[in-house]
Amino acid sequence: MAAPSTPLPKAPAPTHGCVRCGRPVPLDVAMCEFCNPLGLSQPASTQVHGTVFVAVALAIVVMAVLGRVALSGIGPFRASVTEVAAAGTGLAITLSVTNEGTKTGSTTCRVTRATPGGAGPSAIVQSPHIDAGRTATFRTTTDRFGTEPLPLAVSCESP
Repeated sequence: MAAPSTPLPKAPAPTHGCVRCGRPVPLDVAMCEFCNPLGLSQPASTQVHGTVFVAVALAIVVMAVLGRVALSGIGPFRASVTEVAAAGTGLAITLSVTNEGTKTGSTTCRVTRATPGGAGPSAIVQSPHIDAGRTATFRTTTDRFGTEPLPLAVSCESP
């Protein structure tokens, strides 16, 4: 005669945390019996998702406005190449950049060959912080143009 088999234990039902206190509740319930003792109607999942969507959209708008306020007044930047010299395997380029804005800031400059349209290779250079209305002169090296000094042009972006 075969020994009686014991039934396998049931897997626990999937749960998630109560929206108020975090106690485990079934997936189709939002609040536990302690947070909703009268068994009032539970919020619909579309209400919860809609609220989250509105919160995320509002956060994006607030961050965009704060970013705009933080960056306003920086630039425009006027730049020129003041010196080009051979330096090892590339060129040492001296740039003069003026912050024509009302706030301290830095900019990204694109150095190209001084040809119409700036065709050919280019080098991207980050300027140091430049006070409002001031000019900063700084030197950078690049191997993008070879080792022979040649005429270069520079243009800088405002943030």
